[in-house]
Amino acid sequence: MPAPRRRSGGRGFSSALRGGRVAGLDGLRTVAVVLVIVYHLEPDAVPGGSVGVDVFFTISGFVITRLLLAEYARTGRVDLRSFYRRRWLRLGPAMLVMCAVTALLSVALPLPLFDGAWVAAALAATSVVNLVRAGEPGPYSDLTAPLSHTWSLGVEEQFYLAWPLLLLVLLRNATARTVLGWVAALCVLPVLWRTALWDPTAAHRIYNGPDTRADQLLVGALLAVVLARLRADDPRLALLRRWAGRLCWPALALLGLIAWQVPITEASGWNPVWFTVGLLAAAVLSAVVVAALELCPQAWPSRLLSVSAAVWVGRNLSYGMYLWHYPVIRLLSDLGVQGGRLLPAGLAATVAAALASYVLVERPLSRRDRFRVRRPLEPVAAPARPPAL
Repeated sequence: MPAPRRRSGGRGFSSALRGGRVAGLDGLRTVAVVLVIVYHLEPDAVPGGSVGVDVFFTISGFVITRLLLAEYARTGRVDLRSFYRRRWLRLGPAMLVMCAVTALLSVALPLPLFDGAWVAAALAATSVVNLVRAGEPGPYSDLTAPLSHTWSLGVEEQFYLAWPLLLLVLLRNATARTVLGWVAALCVLPVLWRTALWDPTAAHRIYNGPDTRADQLLVGALLAVVLARLRADDPRLALLRRWAGRLCWPALALLGLIAWQVPITEASGWNPVWFTVGLLAAAVLSAVVVAALELCPQAWPSRLLSVSAAVWVGRNLSYGMYLWHYPVIRLLSDLGVQGGRLLPAGLAATVAAALASYVLVERPLSRRDRFRVRRPLEPVAAPARPPAL
C-alpha cells in the first residue's frame, strides 16, 4: 500500500472555499443567451452568434468544477449521488415540461414546423439530440429540427455525467499538482481528436460530439483547478489577476468579432481552422473573461456585467430562456409573425415563457431542495432565519 501523500490545507486546494457566487458570471450568462436568441431570430445580424454556446460551455465547466473542488476540500470526498440529484432538479424538470408542451403542440395544432415534434421531444428529454445530429454527415434531418437547440444541453448533460467521476478518480489518486497537469492534458486531447477527424463531411460530428467539444468545458474546469490551487498570498495569483484584467476587454472584443463576422454553423464556416483549434480558442477567450470576472470584481467589465437586472436574468431566467426560445420562435413563425416583428415578439415571448418556467417549476423545486438539505443541519435552539440564497 503506497504511503499517504502529504497535503497542505484544503487537501492541496487551499483556495477552493474562497469566495461565493460571482455576479459578473450571471451577467455574462445573460449576454450569451441573448446572443444565441438573436442569432436564431436574425442570423444575418450575428452570423457567429452561436459562440454564445461556447461561452456557456466554459462557464459550466468552471462552475461545476469549482463546486466539486470546494466539497472535496471541505470534506475529503464528493457525494456523487447528491451532485447528480441537484443537477437533475436544476435541469431536468424544466426540460421535461418544455418537451411535454412541445409534444402537445405537435399533436393538438396543425402547425407545419411542429410536425413530428413529439419525436424531437423524446430525444431532447433523454439528452441525445447532439448524438443524433453528430451521426448526420449531410444536412440535418427533420428528426430533431423542432428542438435542435437542445444539442448543447445534451453535451453539458453528458459532461456532467462523466466529469465528476473522472475528477474524483484524479483527486483520490493524485496530488493536487498532478490533478492540474492531467486536466491541462485533457484540454488538448479533443483538439488532437478533432484534427484527426476533420473533413468537411465530419463537421456535424465535430460540432455536436461530447468528446469533440469537451475541451470547451475542460478549459473552464482547468481555470477552476488553477484558482483553487493558488493561495491568496501567492504571487502567481497576483500575476494572473493582473493579466486577466488586462486581457478581458480584448477577449470580449474578439468574442464579439466572432459573433459579428464568423458564420460558424453555415457551410461557409466549415473550415479546418475553426473546427480544430478555433473551438479551443473560443474557450480560452471565454476563460480569460471568466477569470477577470472572478479576480477583478471592481474592474469595468465586472461592474458592467454585474448590473442587477442582468445578474437576476442570468441567475434565474437564462436556462429557461435557452430552453424555450427555439420552440417559441417556431411557433411565432407558424402563426405568421415575420420580418421586423419577429425579433421583439420572439424576445418578449421567450422571456414570458422563461418566467413561467422559473415561477412554476424551477423556483419551487429549488426552494424545496434547499429546505430538505438545510433543515437537518439547523441546531434545535437556533433562532428562525430565512434560508440562504
